[in-house]
Amino acid sequence: DEVYQDGVTGEVVATTDKGKKATFKFDLALGKKESNLSKKFLVAVKSGGLMVQVNDEHYITNPEAIASKTVGRNDHGIKGILPNDADAATFKDLGIAQMVYNLYMGDIVGPSTNGAYPTTEFSYDGKTYQFNTAALQQYDGFVRWCSINNFQLTLTILNNKTEAGADLIHPLSRDAHVCPGYAMNTKEDAGTQHLKAIAAFLAQRYSGGQFGTVDNWVIGNEINARTEWYYMDSTNLELNVSEYVKAFRIFYNGIKSVNANARVYNSIDQEWNRKSNPGCFLAKEYLDRFNYYIRREGNVDWSLSVHPYNAPLFDPYAWKQQSQYVNTSLSTPYITIENIYLLTDYMNRAEMLNPAGNVRQISLSEIGYTSSFGEDAQLASIVYAYTMAKSNPYITSFILFRETDDAHEMESHITQGLKNLDGSKKQSYDAYKYMDTKEAGTYKAKASKIIGQDVDALVANRTFMSRNGWFLND
Repeated sequence: DEVYQDGVTGEVVATTDKGKKATFKFDLALGKKESNLSKKFLVAVKSGGLMVQVNDEHYITNPEAIASKTVGRNDHGIKGILPNDADAATFKDLGIAQMVYNLYMGDIVGPSTNGAYPTTEFSYDGKTYQFNTAALQQYDGFVRWCSINNFQLTLTILNNKTEAGADLIHPLSRDAHVCPGYAMNTKEDAGTQHLKAIAAFLAQRYSGGQFGTVDNWVIGNEINARTEWYYMDSTNLELNVSEYVKAFRIFYNGIKSVNANARVYNSIDQEWNRKSNPGCFLAKEYLDRFNYYIRREGNVDWSLSVHPYNAPLFDPYAWKQQSQYVNTSLSTPYITIENIYLLTDYMNRAEMLNPAGNVRQISLSEIGYTSSFGEDAQLASIVYAYTMAKSNPYITSFILFRETDDAHEMESHITQGLKNLDGSKKQSYDAYKYMDTKEAGTYKAKASKIIGQDVDALVANRTFMSRNGWFLND
């Protein structure tokens, strides 16, 4: 079956005699129209003249077995940034090891928009697809820049609306709703095949070679935030998750079949058990259903991207969140850095483990702290948060959101940059810079004085502090 088919509606690829056990063999047909790489499979028996399904549908779970461009990973530290600008000098000064960057699918498909860059054609599964070479220049340049400067790169794949990418938009996402990301089209054949081609194209383009390598791929952003980042005109959790899982499978198999060492992530926000927007889904319930479908249809080594911002975003105190939002039980409304161990402990559960029985890779791929209520609070928050992440063996990335403030965000008291708008450095700049160096103790001492307790002890003992009411009234 294609991902949008159910039951005995697809093609028969193999048969065998009935028995207590059965083995089926069939051609992968890679690169052909009938390619089976990203399809799902089921066993059926004839009963009363009809074919009857007798097992759950199941996907290929080892696409890495045919990987043709596997390259070594650039794992060399968790400290990262989601940058405003490509400022190599600043990032090297900060000791940055990782970068996160957003890629918009709708922009890169279709004919090139600049005659100086002829359209790139890519043949996949017996069909030729066009890619906008002019738009690709932005991503080609950034991937190359990261490789040259030894920054490990994570690309987040977003599905935006463009004329050339119209078939990529899910039928339930084609209304007038406006947001940065829409559900991927796993409902129609044209969109499904286009997604497969994009996954393979990106993996082949960014797995070594002239442009460099993307080690990590995030499929969608904060996918539980339905109305904001992965829009579909449906409030049915099962429908939304099952459609996302289909898209995730396409990208997972498409990427891993090229580069076996690549990691493929889903993405949730910090709203674990509380919806700030009633149209969205809870992060925990979305994660649970995602894991259910993956396990039922063939467990693979997916990784988790999470954004454990403070609650609310402009709360300046990472080490003492408000008690109505953050606590130490799994019923906590929010997962922030203060109780991040709840998430990593949860991912240690048997049902959440990867096929090898190991805890999945967990990336804090977006996090940040405001300085709107004092640079000292921002410094202490960053030192505390980084220490918390570094001490957790399951966290592989700590990515600060922005190196420089954003004027629009400042209107909401969100000043998360390490620099002010004029480029001057805040107190937090050097604090972040010297984490993981012999000077780290100086900044931990400063943070400990601001907090009133030793940072290392707070982290080691999982000391949980909370406060009642709003911080402006403290």
